[in-house]
Amino acid sequence: MIPIPPSPPPVVSTPPPRDAALMEAAQNLEAAFLAEMLQSAGLGKTSEAFGGGVGEDQFGSFLIQEQAKHIVKSGGIGLAQSLFDALKEQTNDE
Repeated sequence: MIPIPPSPPPVVSTPPPRDAALMEAAQNLEAAFLAEMLQSAGLGKTSEAFGGGVGEDQFGSFLIQEQAKHIVKSGGIGLAQSLFDALKEQTNDE
C-alpha cells in the first residue's frame, strides 16, 4: 500500500494593504450611516420612566455608534461592500 502524502495547507490570500484600508474606510462609513439611522429611529432617547438624566443624553451617542459598528461587523446592510467595490473600481481606473 502506498501512503498518501498530506495535502498542503490551504492558501489564505490576504488582501493587499490598500484593499484593507479601502474596506476599513467603507465599513466606517457604513457604521456612521447606521448610527445616524438608529438615532433618527429614536434609539438612545431617554425614556420618561427611568431617565438617566444629562449623562445618559450625553453618552447615548457612544452606545449608538458601538451598536452600529457591531451591526457592520455582523454583516451590516451591504453598504460597505458596495462602497468598497466602487472605491476599488475607481482606484483601478486611475
